[in-house]
Amino acid sequence: MKKTRLSIHVRGRVQGVGFRPAVYRYARERKLSGWVRNNSCGVAIEVEGEKKNIDDFLKILESSPPPQAHIEHISTSVLPLDNEEGFRIVASRSESGAETEVSPDIAICTECLKELLDPDDRRYLYPFINCTDCGPRLTIVDSIPYDRKRTTMTKFTMCLDCANEYHSPSSRRFHAQPNACPGCGPQVTLVQTSDFRSQTTDDGHQIAGEQAVKKTMELLQQGRIAAIKGLGGFHLACDALNEAAVRELRARKGRERKPFALMAKNLEVVKQFCEISPEEERLLLSPKRPIVLLKKLSALSSQLSAIFECIAPGNKYLGFMLPYTPLHHLLFSQLPLLNSKLSVLVMTSANTSDEPIVHKNDDAFVKLRGIADYCLLHDRDISIQCDDSVTRVFALTGDEILMRRARGYAPQPIRIQDSEFRIQDTILACGGHLKNTFALARGNEVFISQHIGNLGTFEAYETYGKTIEHFQKLFRMTPSVIACDLHPGYLSTKYAKELTASNPQLSVIGVQHHHAHIASCMADNNLENRQVIGVAFDGTGYSGDGTSWGGEFLVSDYTQFTRVGHLKYMRLPGGEKAIHEPWRMAVSLLYEAYGENLPELDLEFNRHVDREEYYNLKRMLDKGINCPRTSSMGRLFDGVSALLELRESVTYEGEAAILLEMAIKSVQSSESYEYEIEKTEDVYIIDPVQVIRGVVEDLQGGVPVSVISEKFHNTVAEMIVETCLKIRSGFNDEPRAMNHKLNDVALSGGVFQNMFLLDKSCRKLSEKGFHVHIHHRVPPNDGGISLGQAVVASMRKTLNPKH
Repeated sequence: MKKTRLSIHVRGRVQGVGFRPAVYRYARERKLSGWVRNNSCGVAIEVEGEKKNIDDFLKILESSPPPQAHIEHISTSVLPLDNEEGFRIVASRSESGAETEVSPDIAICTECLKELLDPDDRRYLYPFINCTDCGPRLTIVDSIPYDRKRTTMTKFTMCLDCANEYHSPSSRRFHAQPNACPGCGPQVTLVQTSDFRSQTTDDGHQIAGEQAVKKTMELLQQGRIAAIKGLGGFHLACDALNEAAVRELRARKGRERKPFALMAKNLEVVKQFCEISPEEERLLLSPKRPIVLLKKLSALSSQLSAIFECIAPGNKYLGFMLPYTPLHHLLFSQLPLLNSKLSVLVMTSANTSDEPIVHKNDDAFVKLRGIADYCLLHDRDISIQCDDSVTRVFALTGDEILMRRARGYAPQPIRIQDSEFRIQDTILACGGHLKNTFALARGNEVFISQHIGNLGTFEAYETYGKTIEHFQKLFRMTPSVIACDLHPGYLSTKYAKELTASNPQLSVIGVQHHHAHIASCMADNNLENRQVIGVAFDGTGYSGDGTSWGGEFLVSDYTQFTRVGHLKYMRLPGGEKAIHEPWRMAVSLLYEAYGENLPELDLEFNRHVDREEYYNLKRMLDKGINCPRTSSMGRLFDGVSALLELRESVTYEGEAAILLEMAIKSVQSSESYEYEIEKTEDVYIIDPVQVIRGVVEDLQGGVPVSVISEKFHNTVAEMIVETCLKIRSGFNDEPRAMNHKLNDVALSGGVFQNMFLLDKSCRKLSEKGFHVHIHHRVPPNDGGISLGQAVVASMRKTLNPKH
């Protein structure tokens, strides 16, 4: 048979996922000669042999790649014959213009877990067991191509046994870069935080290895708090069913009411406390291993109800994840030895308020001293911090909705299918201020960072800048275009301005906050560049006109938008203070509804508010002093929540609105409040004054808070539908609608993390014939706007290169 030699280039997520070993096996099985190597653009292959064998090789490569691989594109070209013998993996080559993906961190696989717990295996109870199908990836990579010398594993020299596995095609660890064993790899050590220098526990002995893991579980069982180093940083852990320990952790961390994440020993344990659908079960068990928000069982004992109220105050949901590292499994494997019933741990990010997760050993002993009693640390460095992802299932469709995109998801790219989205420039989208992510865009791919968090501290801003530099190095992308929010006070905007000040060749494209939200939702759903009705509901967004937006209806595509509707402006008495103290919004709403009669209202709210502050606030409203205007739907939720006395001040973002949703007990009622929609200069203005009066009348009439909350949510859903109907009717009657009917609705913004409102809105909009688009691959909150910024900037640059 005639021989052929082929050059093959594979792009996608093909490094760090066992792709080269798979290529090696497939080639050898088909008696092909040649080689395979990683390069900065993916994987390069040359194969030589009979044509039918090469065709079969290409077919199986596409149909059966390794489990965690994703092939984006395969290109081939014919080469002259080389007549070489055998097939081999050759040294990686670093090239300019990198276009490969970096794999997210992957939860321990079934095979490694079996070996971990097998007394006859040489890695028995070794906390860093891994193979080509699992283990750390993003958090240990310093640069690409993905080889051990470019990871934080470079300081660990493989022993003879590990090296033999690494070079053996029959081994699962064939070219597994983090490969190690107890004799040559990283080690765990338990240290008392108050005595880091000597690395001793309170009994004066250093504890390492298996005994460190056992001692950690003993301490947790005793009610102690431990900082445990994981894949992307430290967790603060305590016994979740020990209410005193949970309260102590809250007090030490200064986290008064924000829910804690939980880690359960296994799925059966989670089922003891929560309802789990098949879709939720798949997420819990997936290689991503995110935190999944699950509804608590209604028949929990009073003791458990009290404990979970401490873990997630006022919330019907608990955030559960399952063990995803060998160390997590080892911790829970100690329970039978300790005769312990401990089966659930609080596992919350180890950080102080608004700071990034701690991921360095030295930082842990500075920043976590006084919070954690002990640190279970290890000597495998973390190249880049990465929090746990948070997700949930939308019951109406069974689809996933991300709340926080990080471990297991980042940095896999979002691919834009629109043919117009193709740009040679590299774009850096700086994201927002809260729940920050940034993004790098090139071609039709947007690489979104892991969750960075709120950019409210120097430490957070420093981490933000370092992570951007790390991503640019990792993907070899130097931006020529910067996209940022219009808000001049955002630190992400400041970063963009600093970049352009030092490099005047960079072009800056400002993207309005709510336009970015809608563009993000469109890109999330792979919509082409056409106009949609965008409903963007959130807490705040810079407008440029001296007001704050947040209850917006836009007719939008990727390049531009028109504001066609919004919630009527309300006043924020005290400005930013009203965001943290929702009772101020309640007073503002009552003032709009009742004016001078405000103090005489017969309401529990009126009786409980401090009278001096109350009258000071009224005077501010009377004179318009420090009362900026906002159209924010988030602030309306806050004000109603405070009126119902659910929360007068908040301890974390969105708390008042969350408690308002959680107050709903049934989902049967269709009752709602009256409201008005007026049209002024082609803009629909939704006036909620009658809603507030209706809420007050119900309160005075003794209507339960649960009923009032449900009526309020129903009303907001009706506002959305009625306004969208008016916009569609007005648009489709115009001559421009001949080529495109306005029938798509994109829902975005933090308010749409409210599952009750999202469900009601989607159902009602669908009943009216709308095609409804919601988020799935990126969060609806500000964690998703970097995607929107990138797409808007890319489209504007594509359609207008001189922009």
